[in-house]
Amino acid sequence: MTDDRFKKFEERHARLKELSDAELKARFWELCDQVVTPIAELARTHTSPSIERSVLLRMGIDSQSALGVVNHIHQAGLLGKGAGHVLLKLADKHQVDVVKAAAMVLEDKEVLQGLFGEVAA
Repeated sequence: MTDDRFKKFEERHARLKELSDAELKARFWELCDQVVTPIAELARTHTSPSIERSVLLRMGIDSQSALGVVNHIHQAGLLGKGAGHVLLKLADKHQVDVVKAAAMVLEDKEVLQGLFGEVAA
């Protein structure tokens, strides 16, 4: 390391050395949040039904079902959450696998209501 980099490392190390384990853990999660927040926002604003169908296919949902599920999720205003995320949340809520969760969405799109603590359209 160059002298300048070494000096900066020592300064950061000294600051972190003074923190307790709980403070280090809190700092870790704060930094993780700073990293993930812009990525999550980018994913939320730059998805499409095609991308979301592709995700569902990789989760084991057949293509016909994926088309219908993504359409229902889009109509409910939840596409920005990610179709896979929506199905995982629904599956967890009802203690079923993702294929059954997809079938639930196809049978009754009202199952999406309030899934994220908000009213779906």
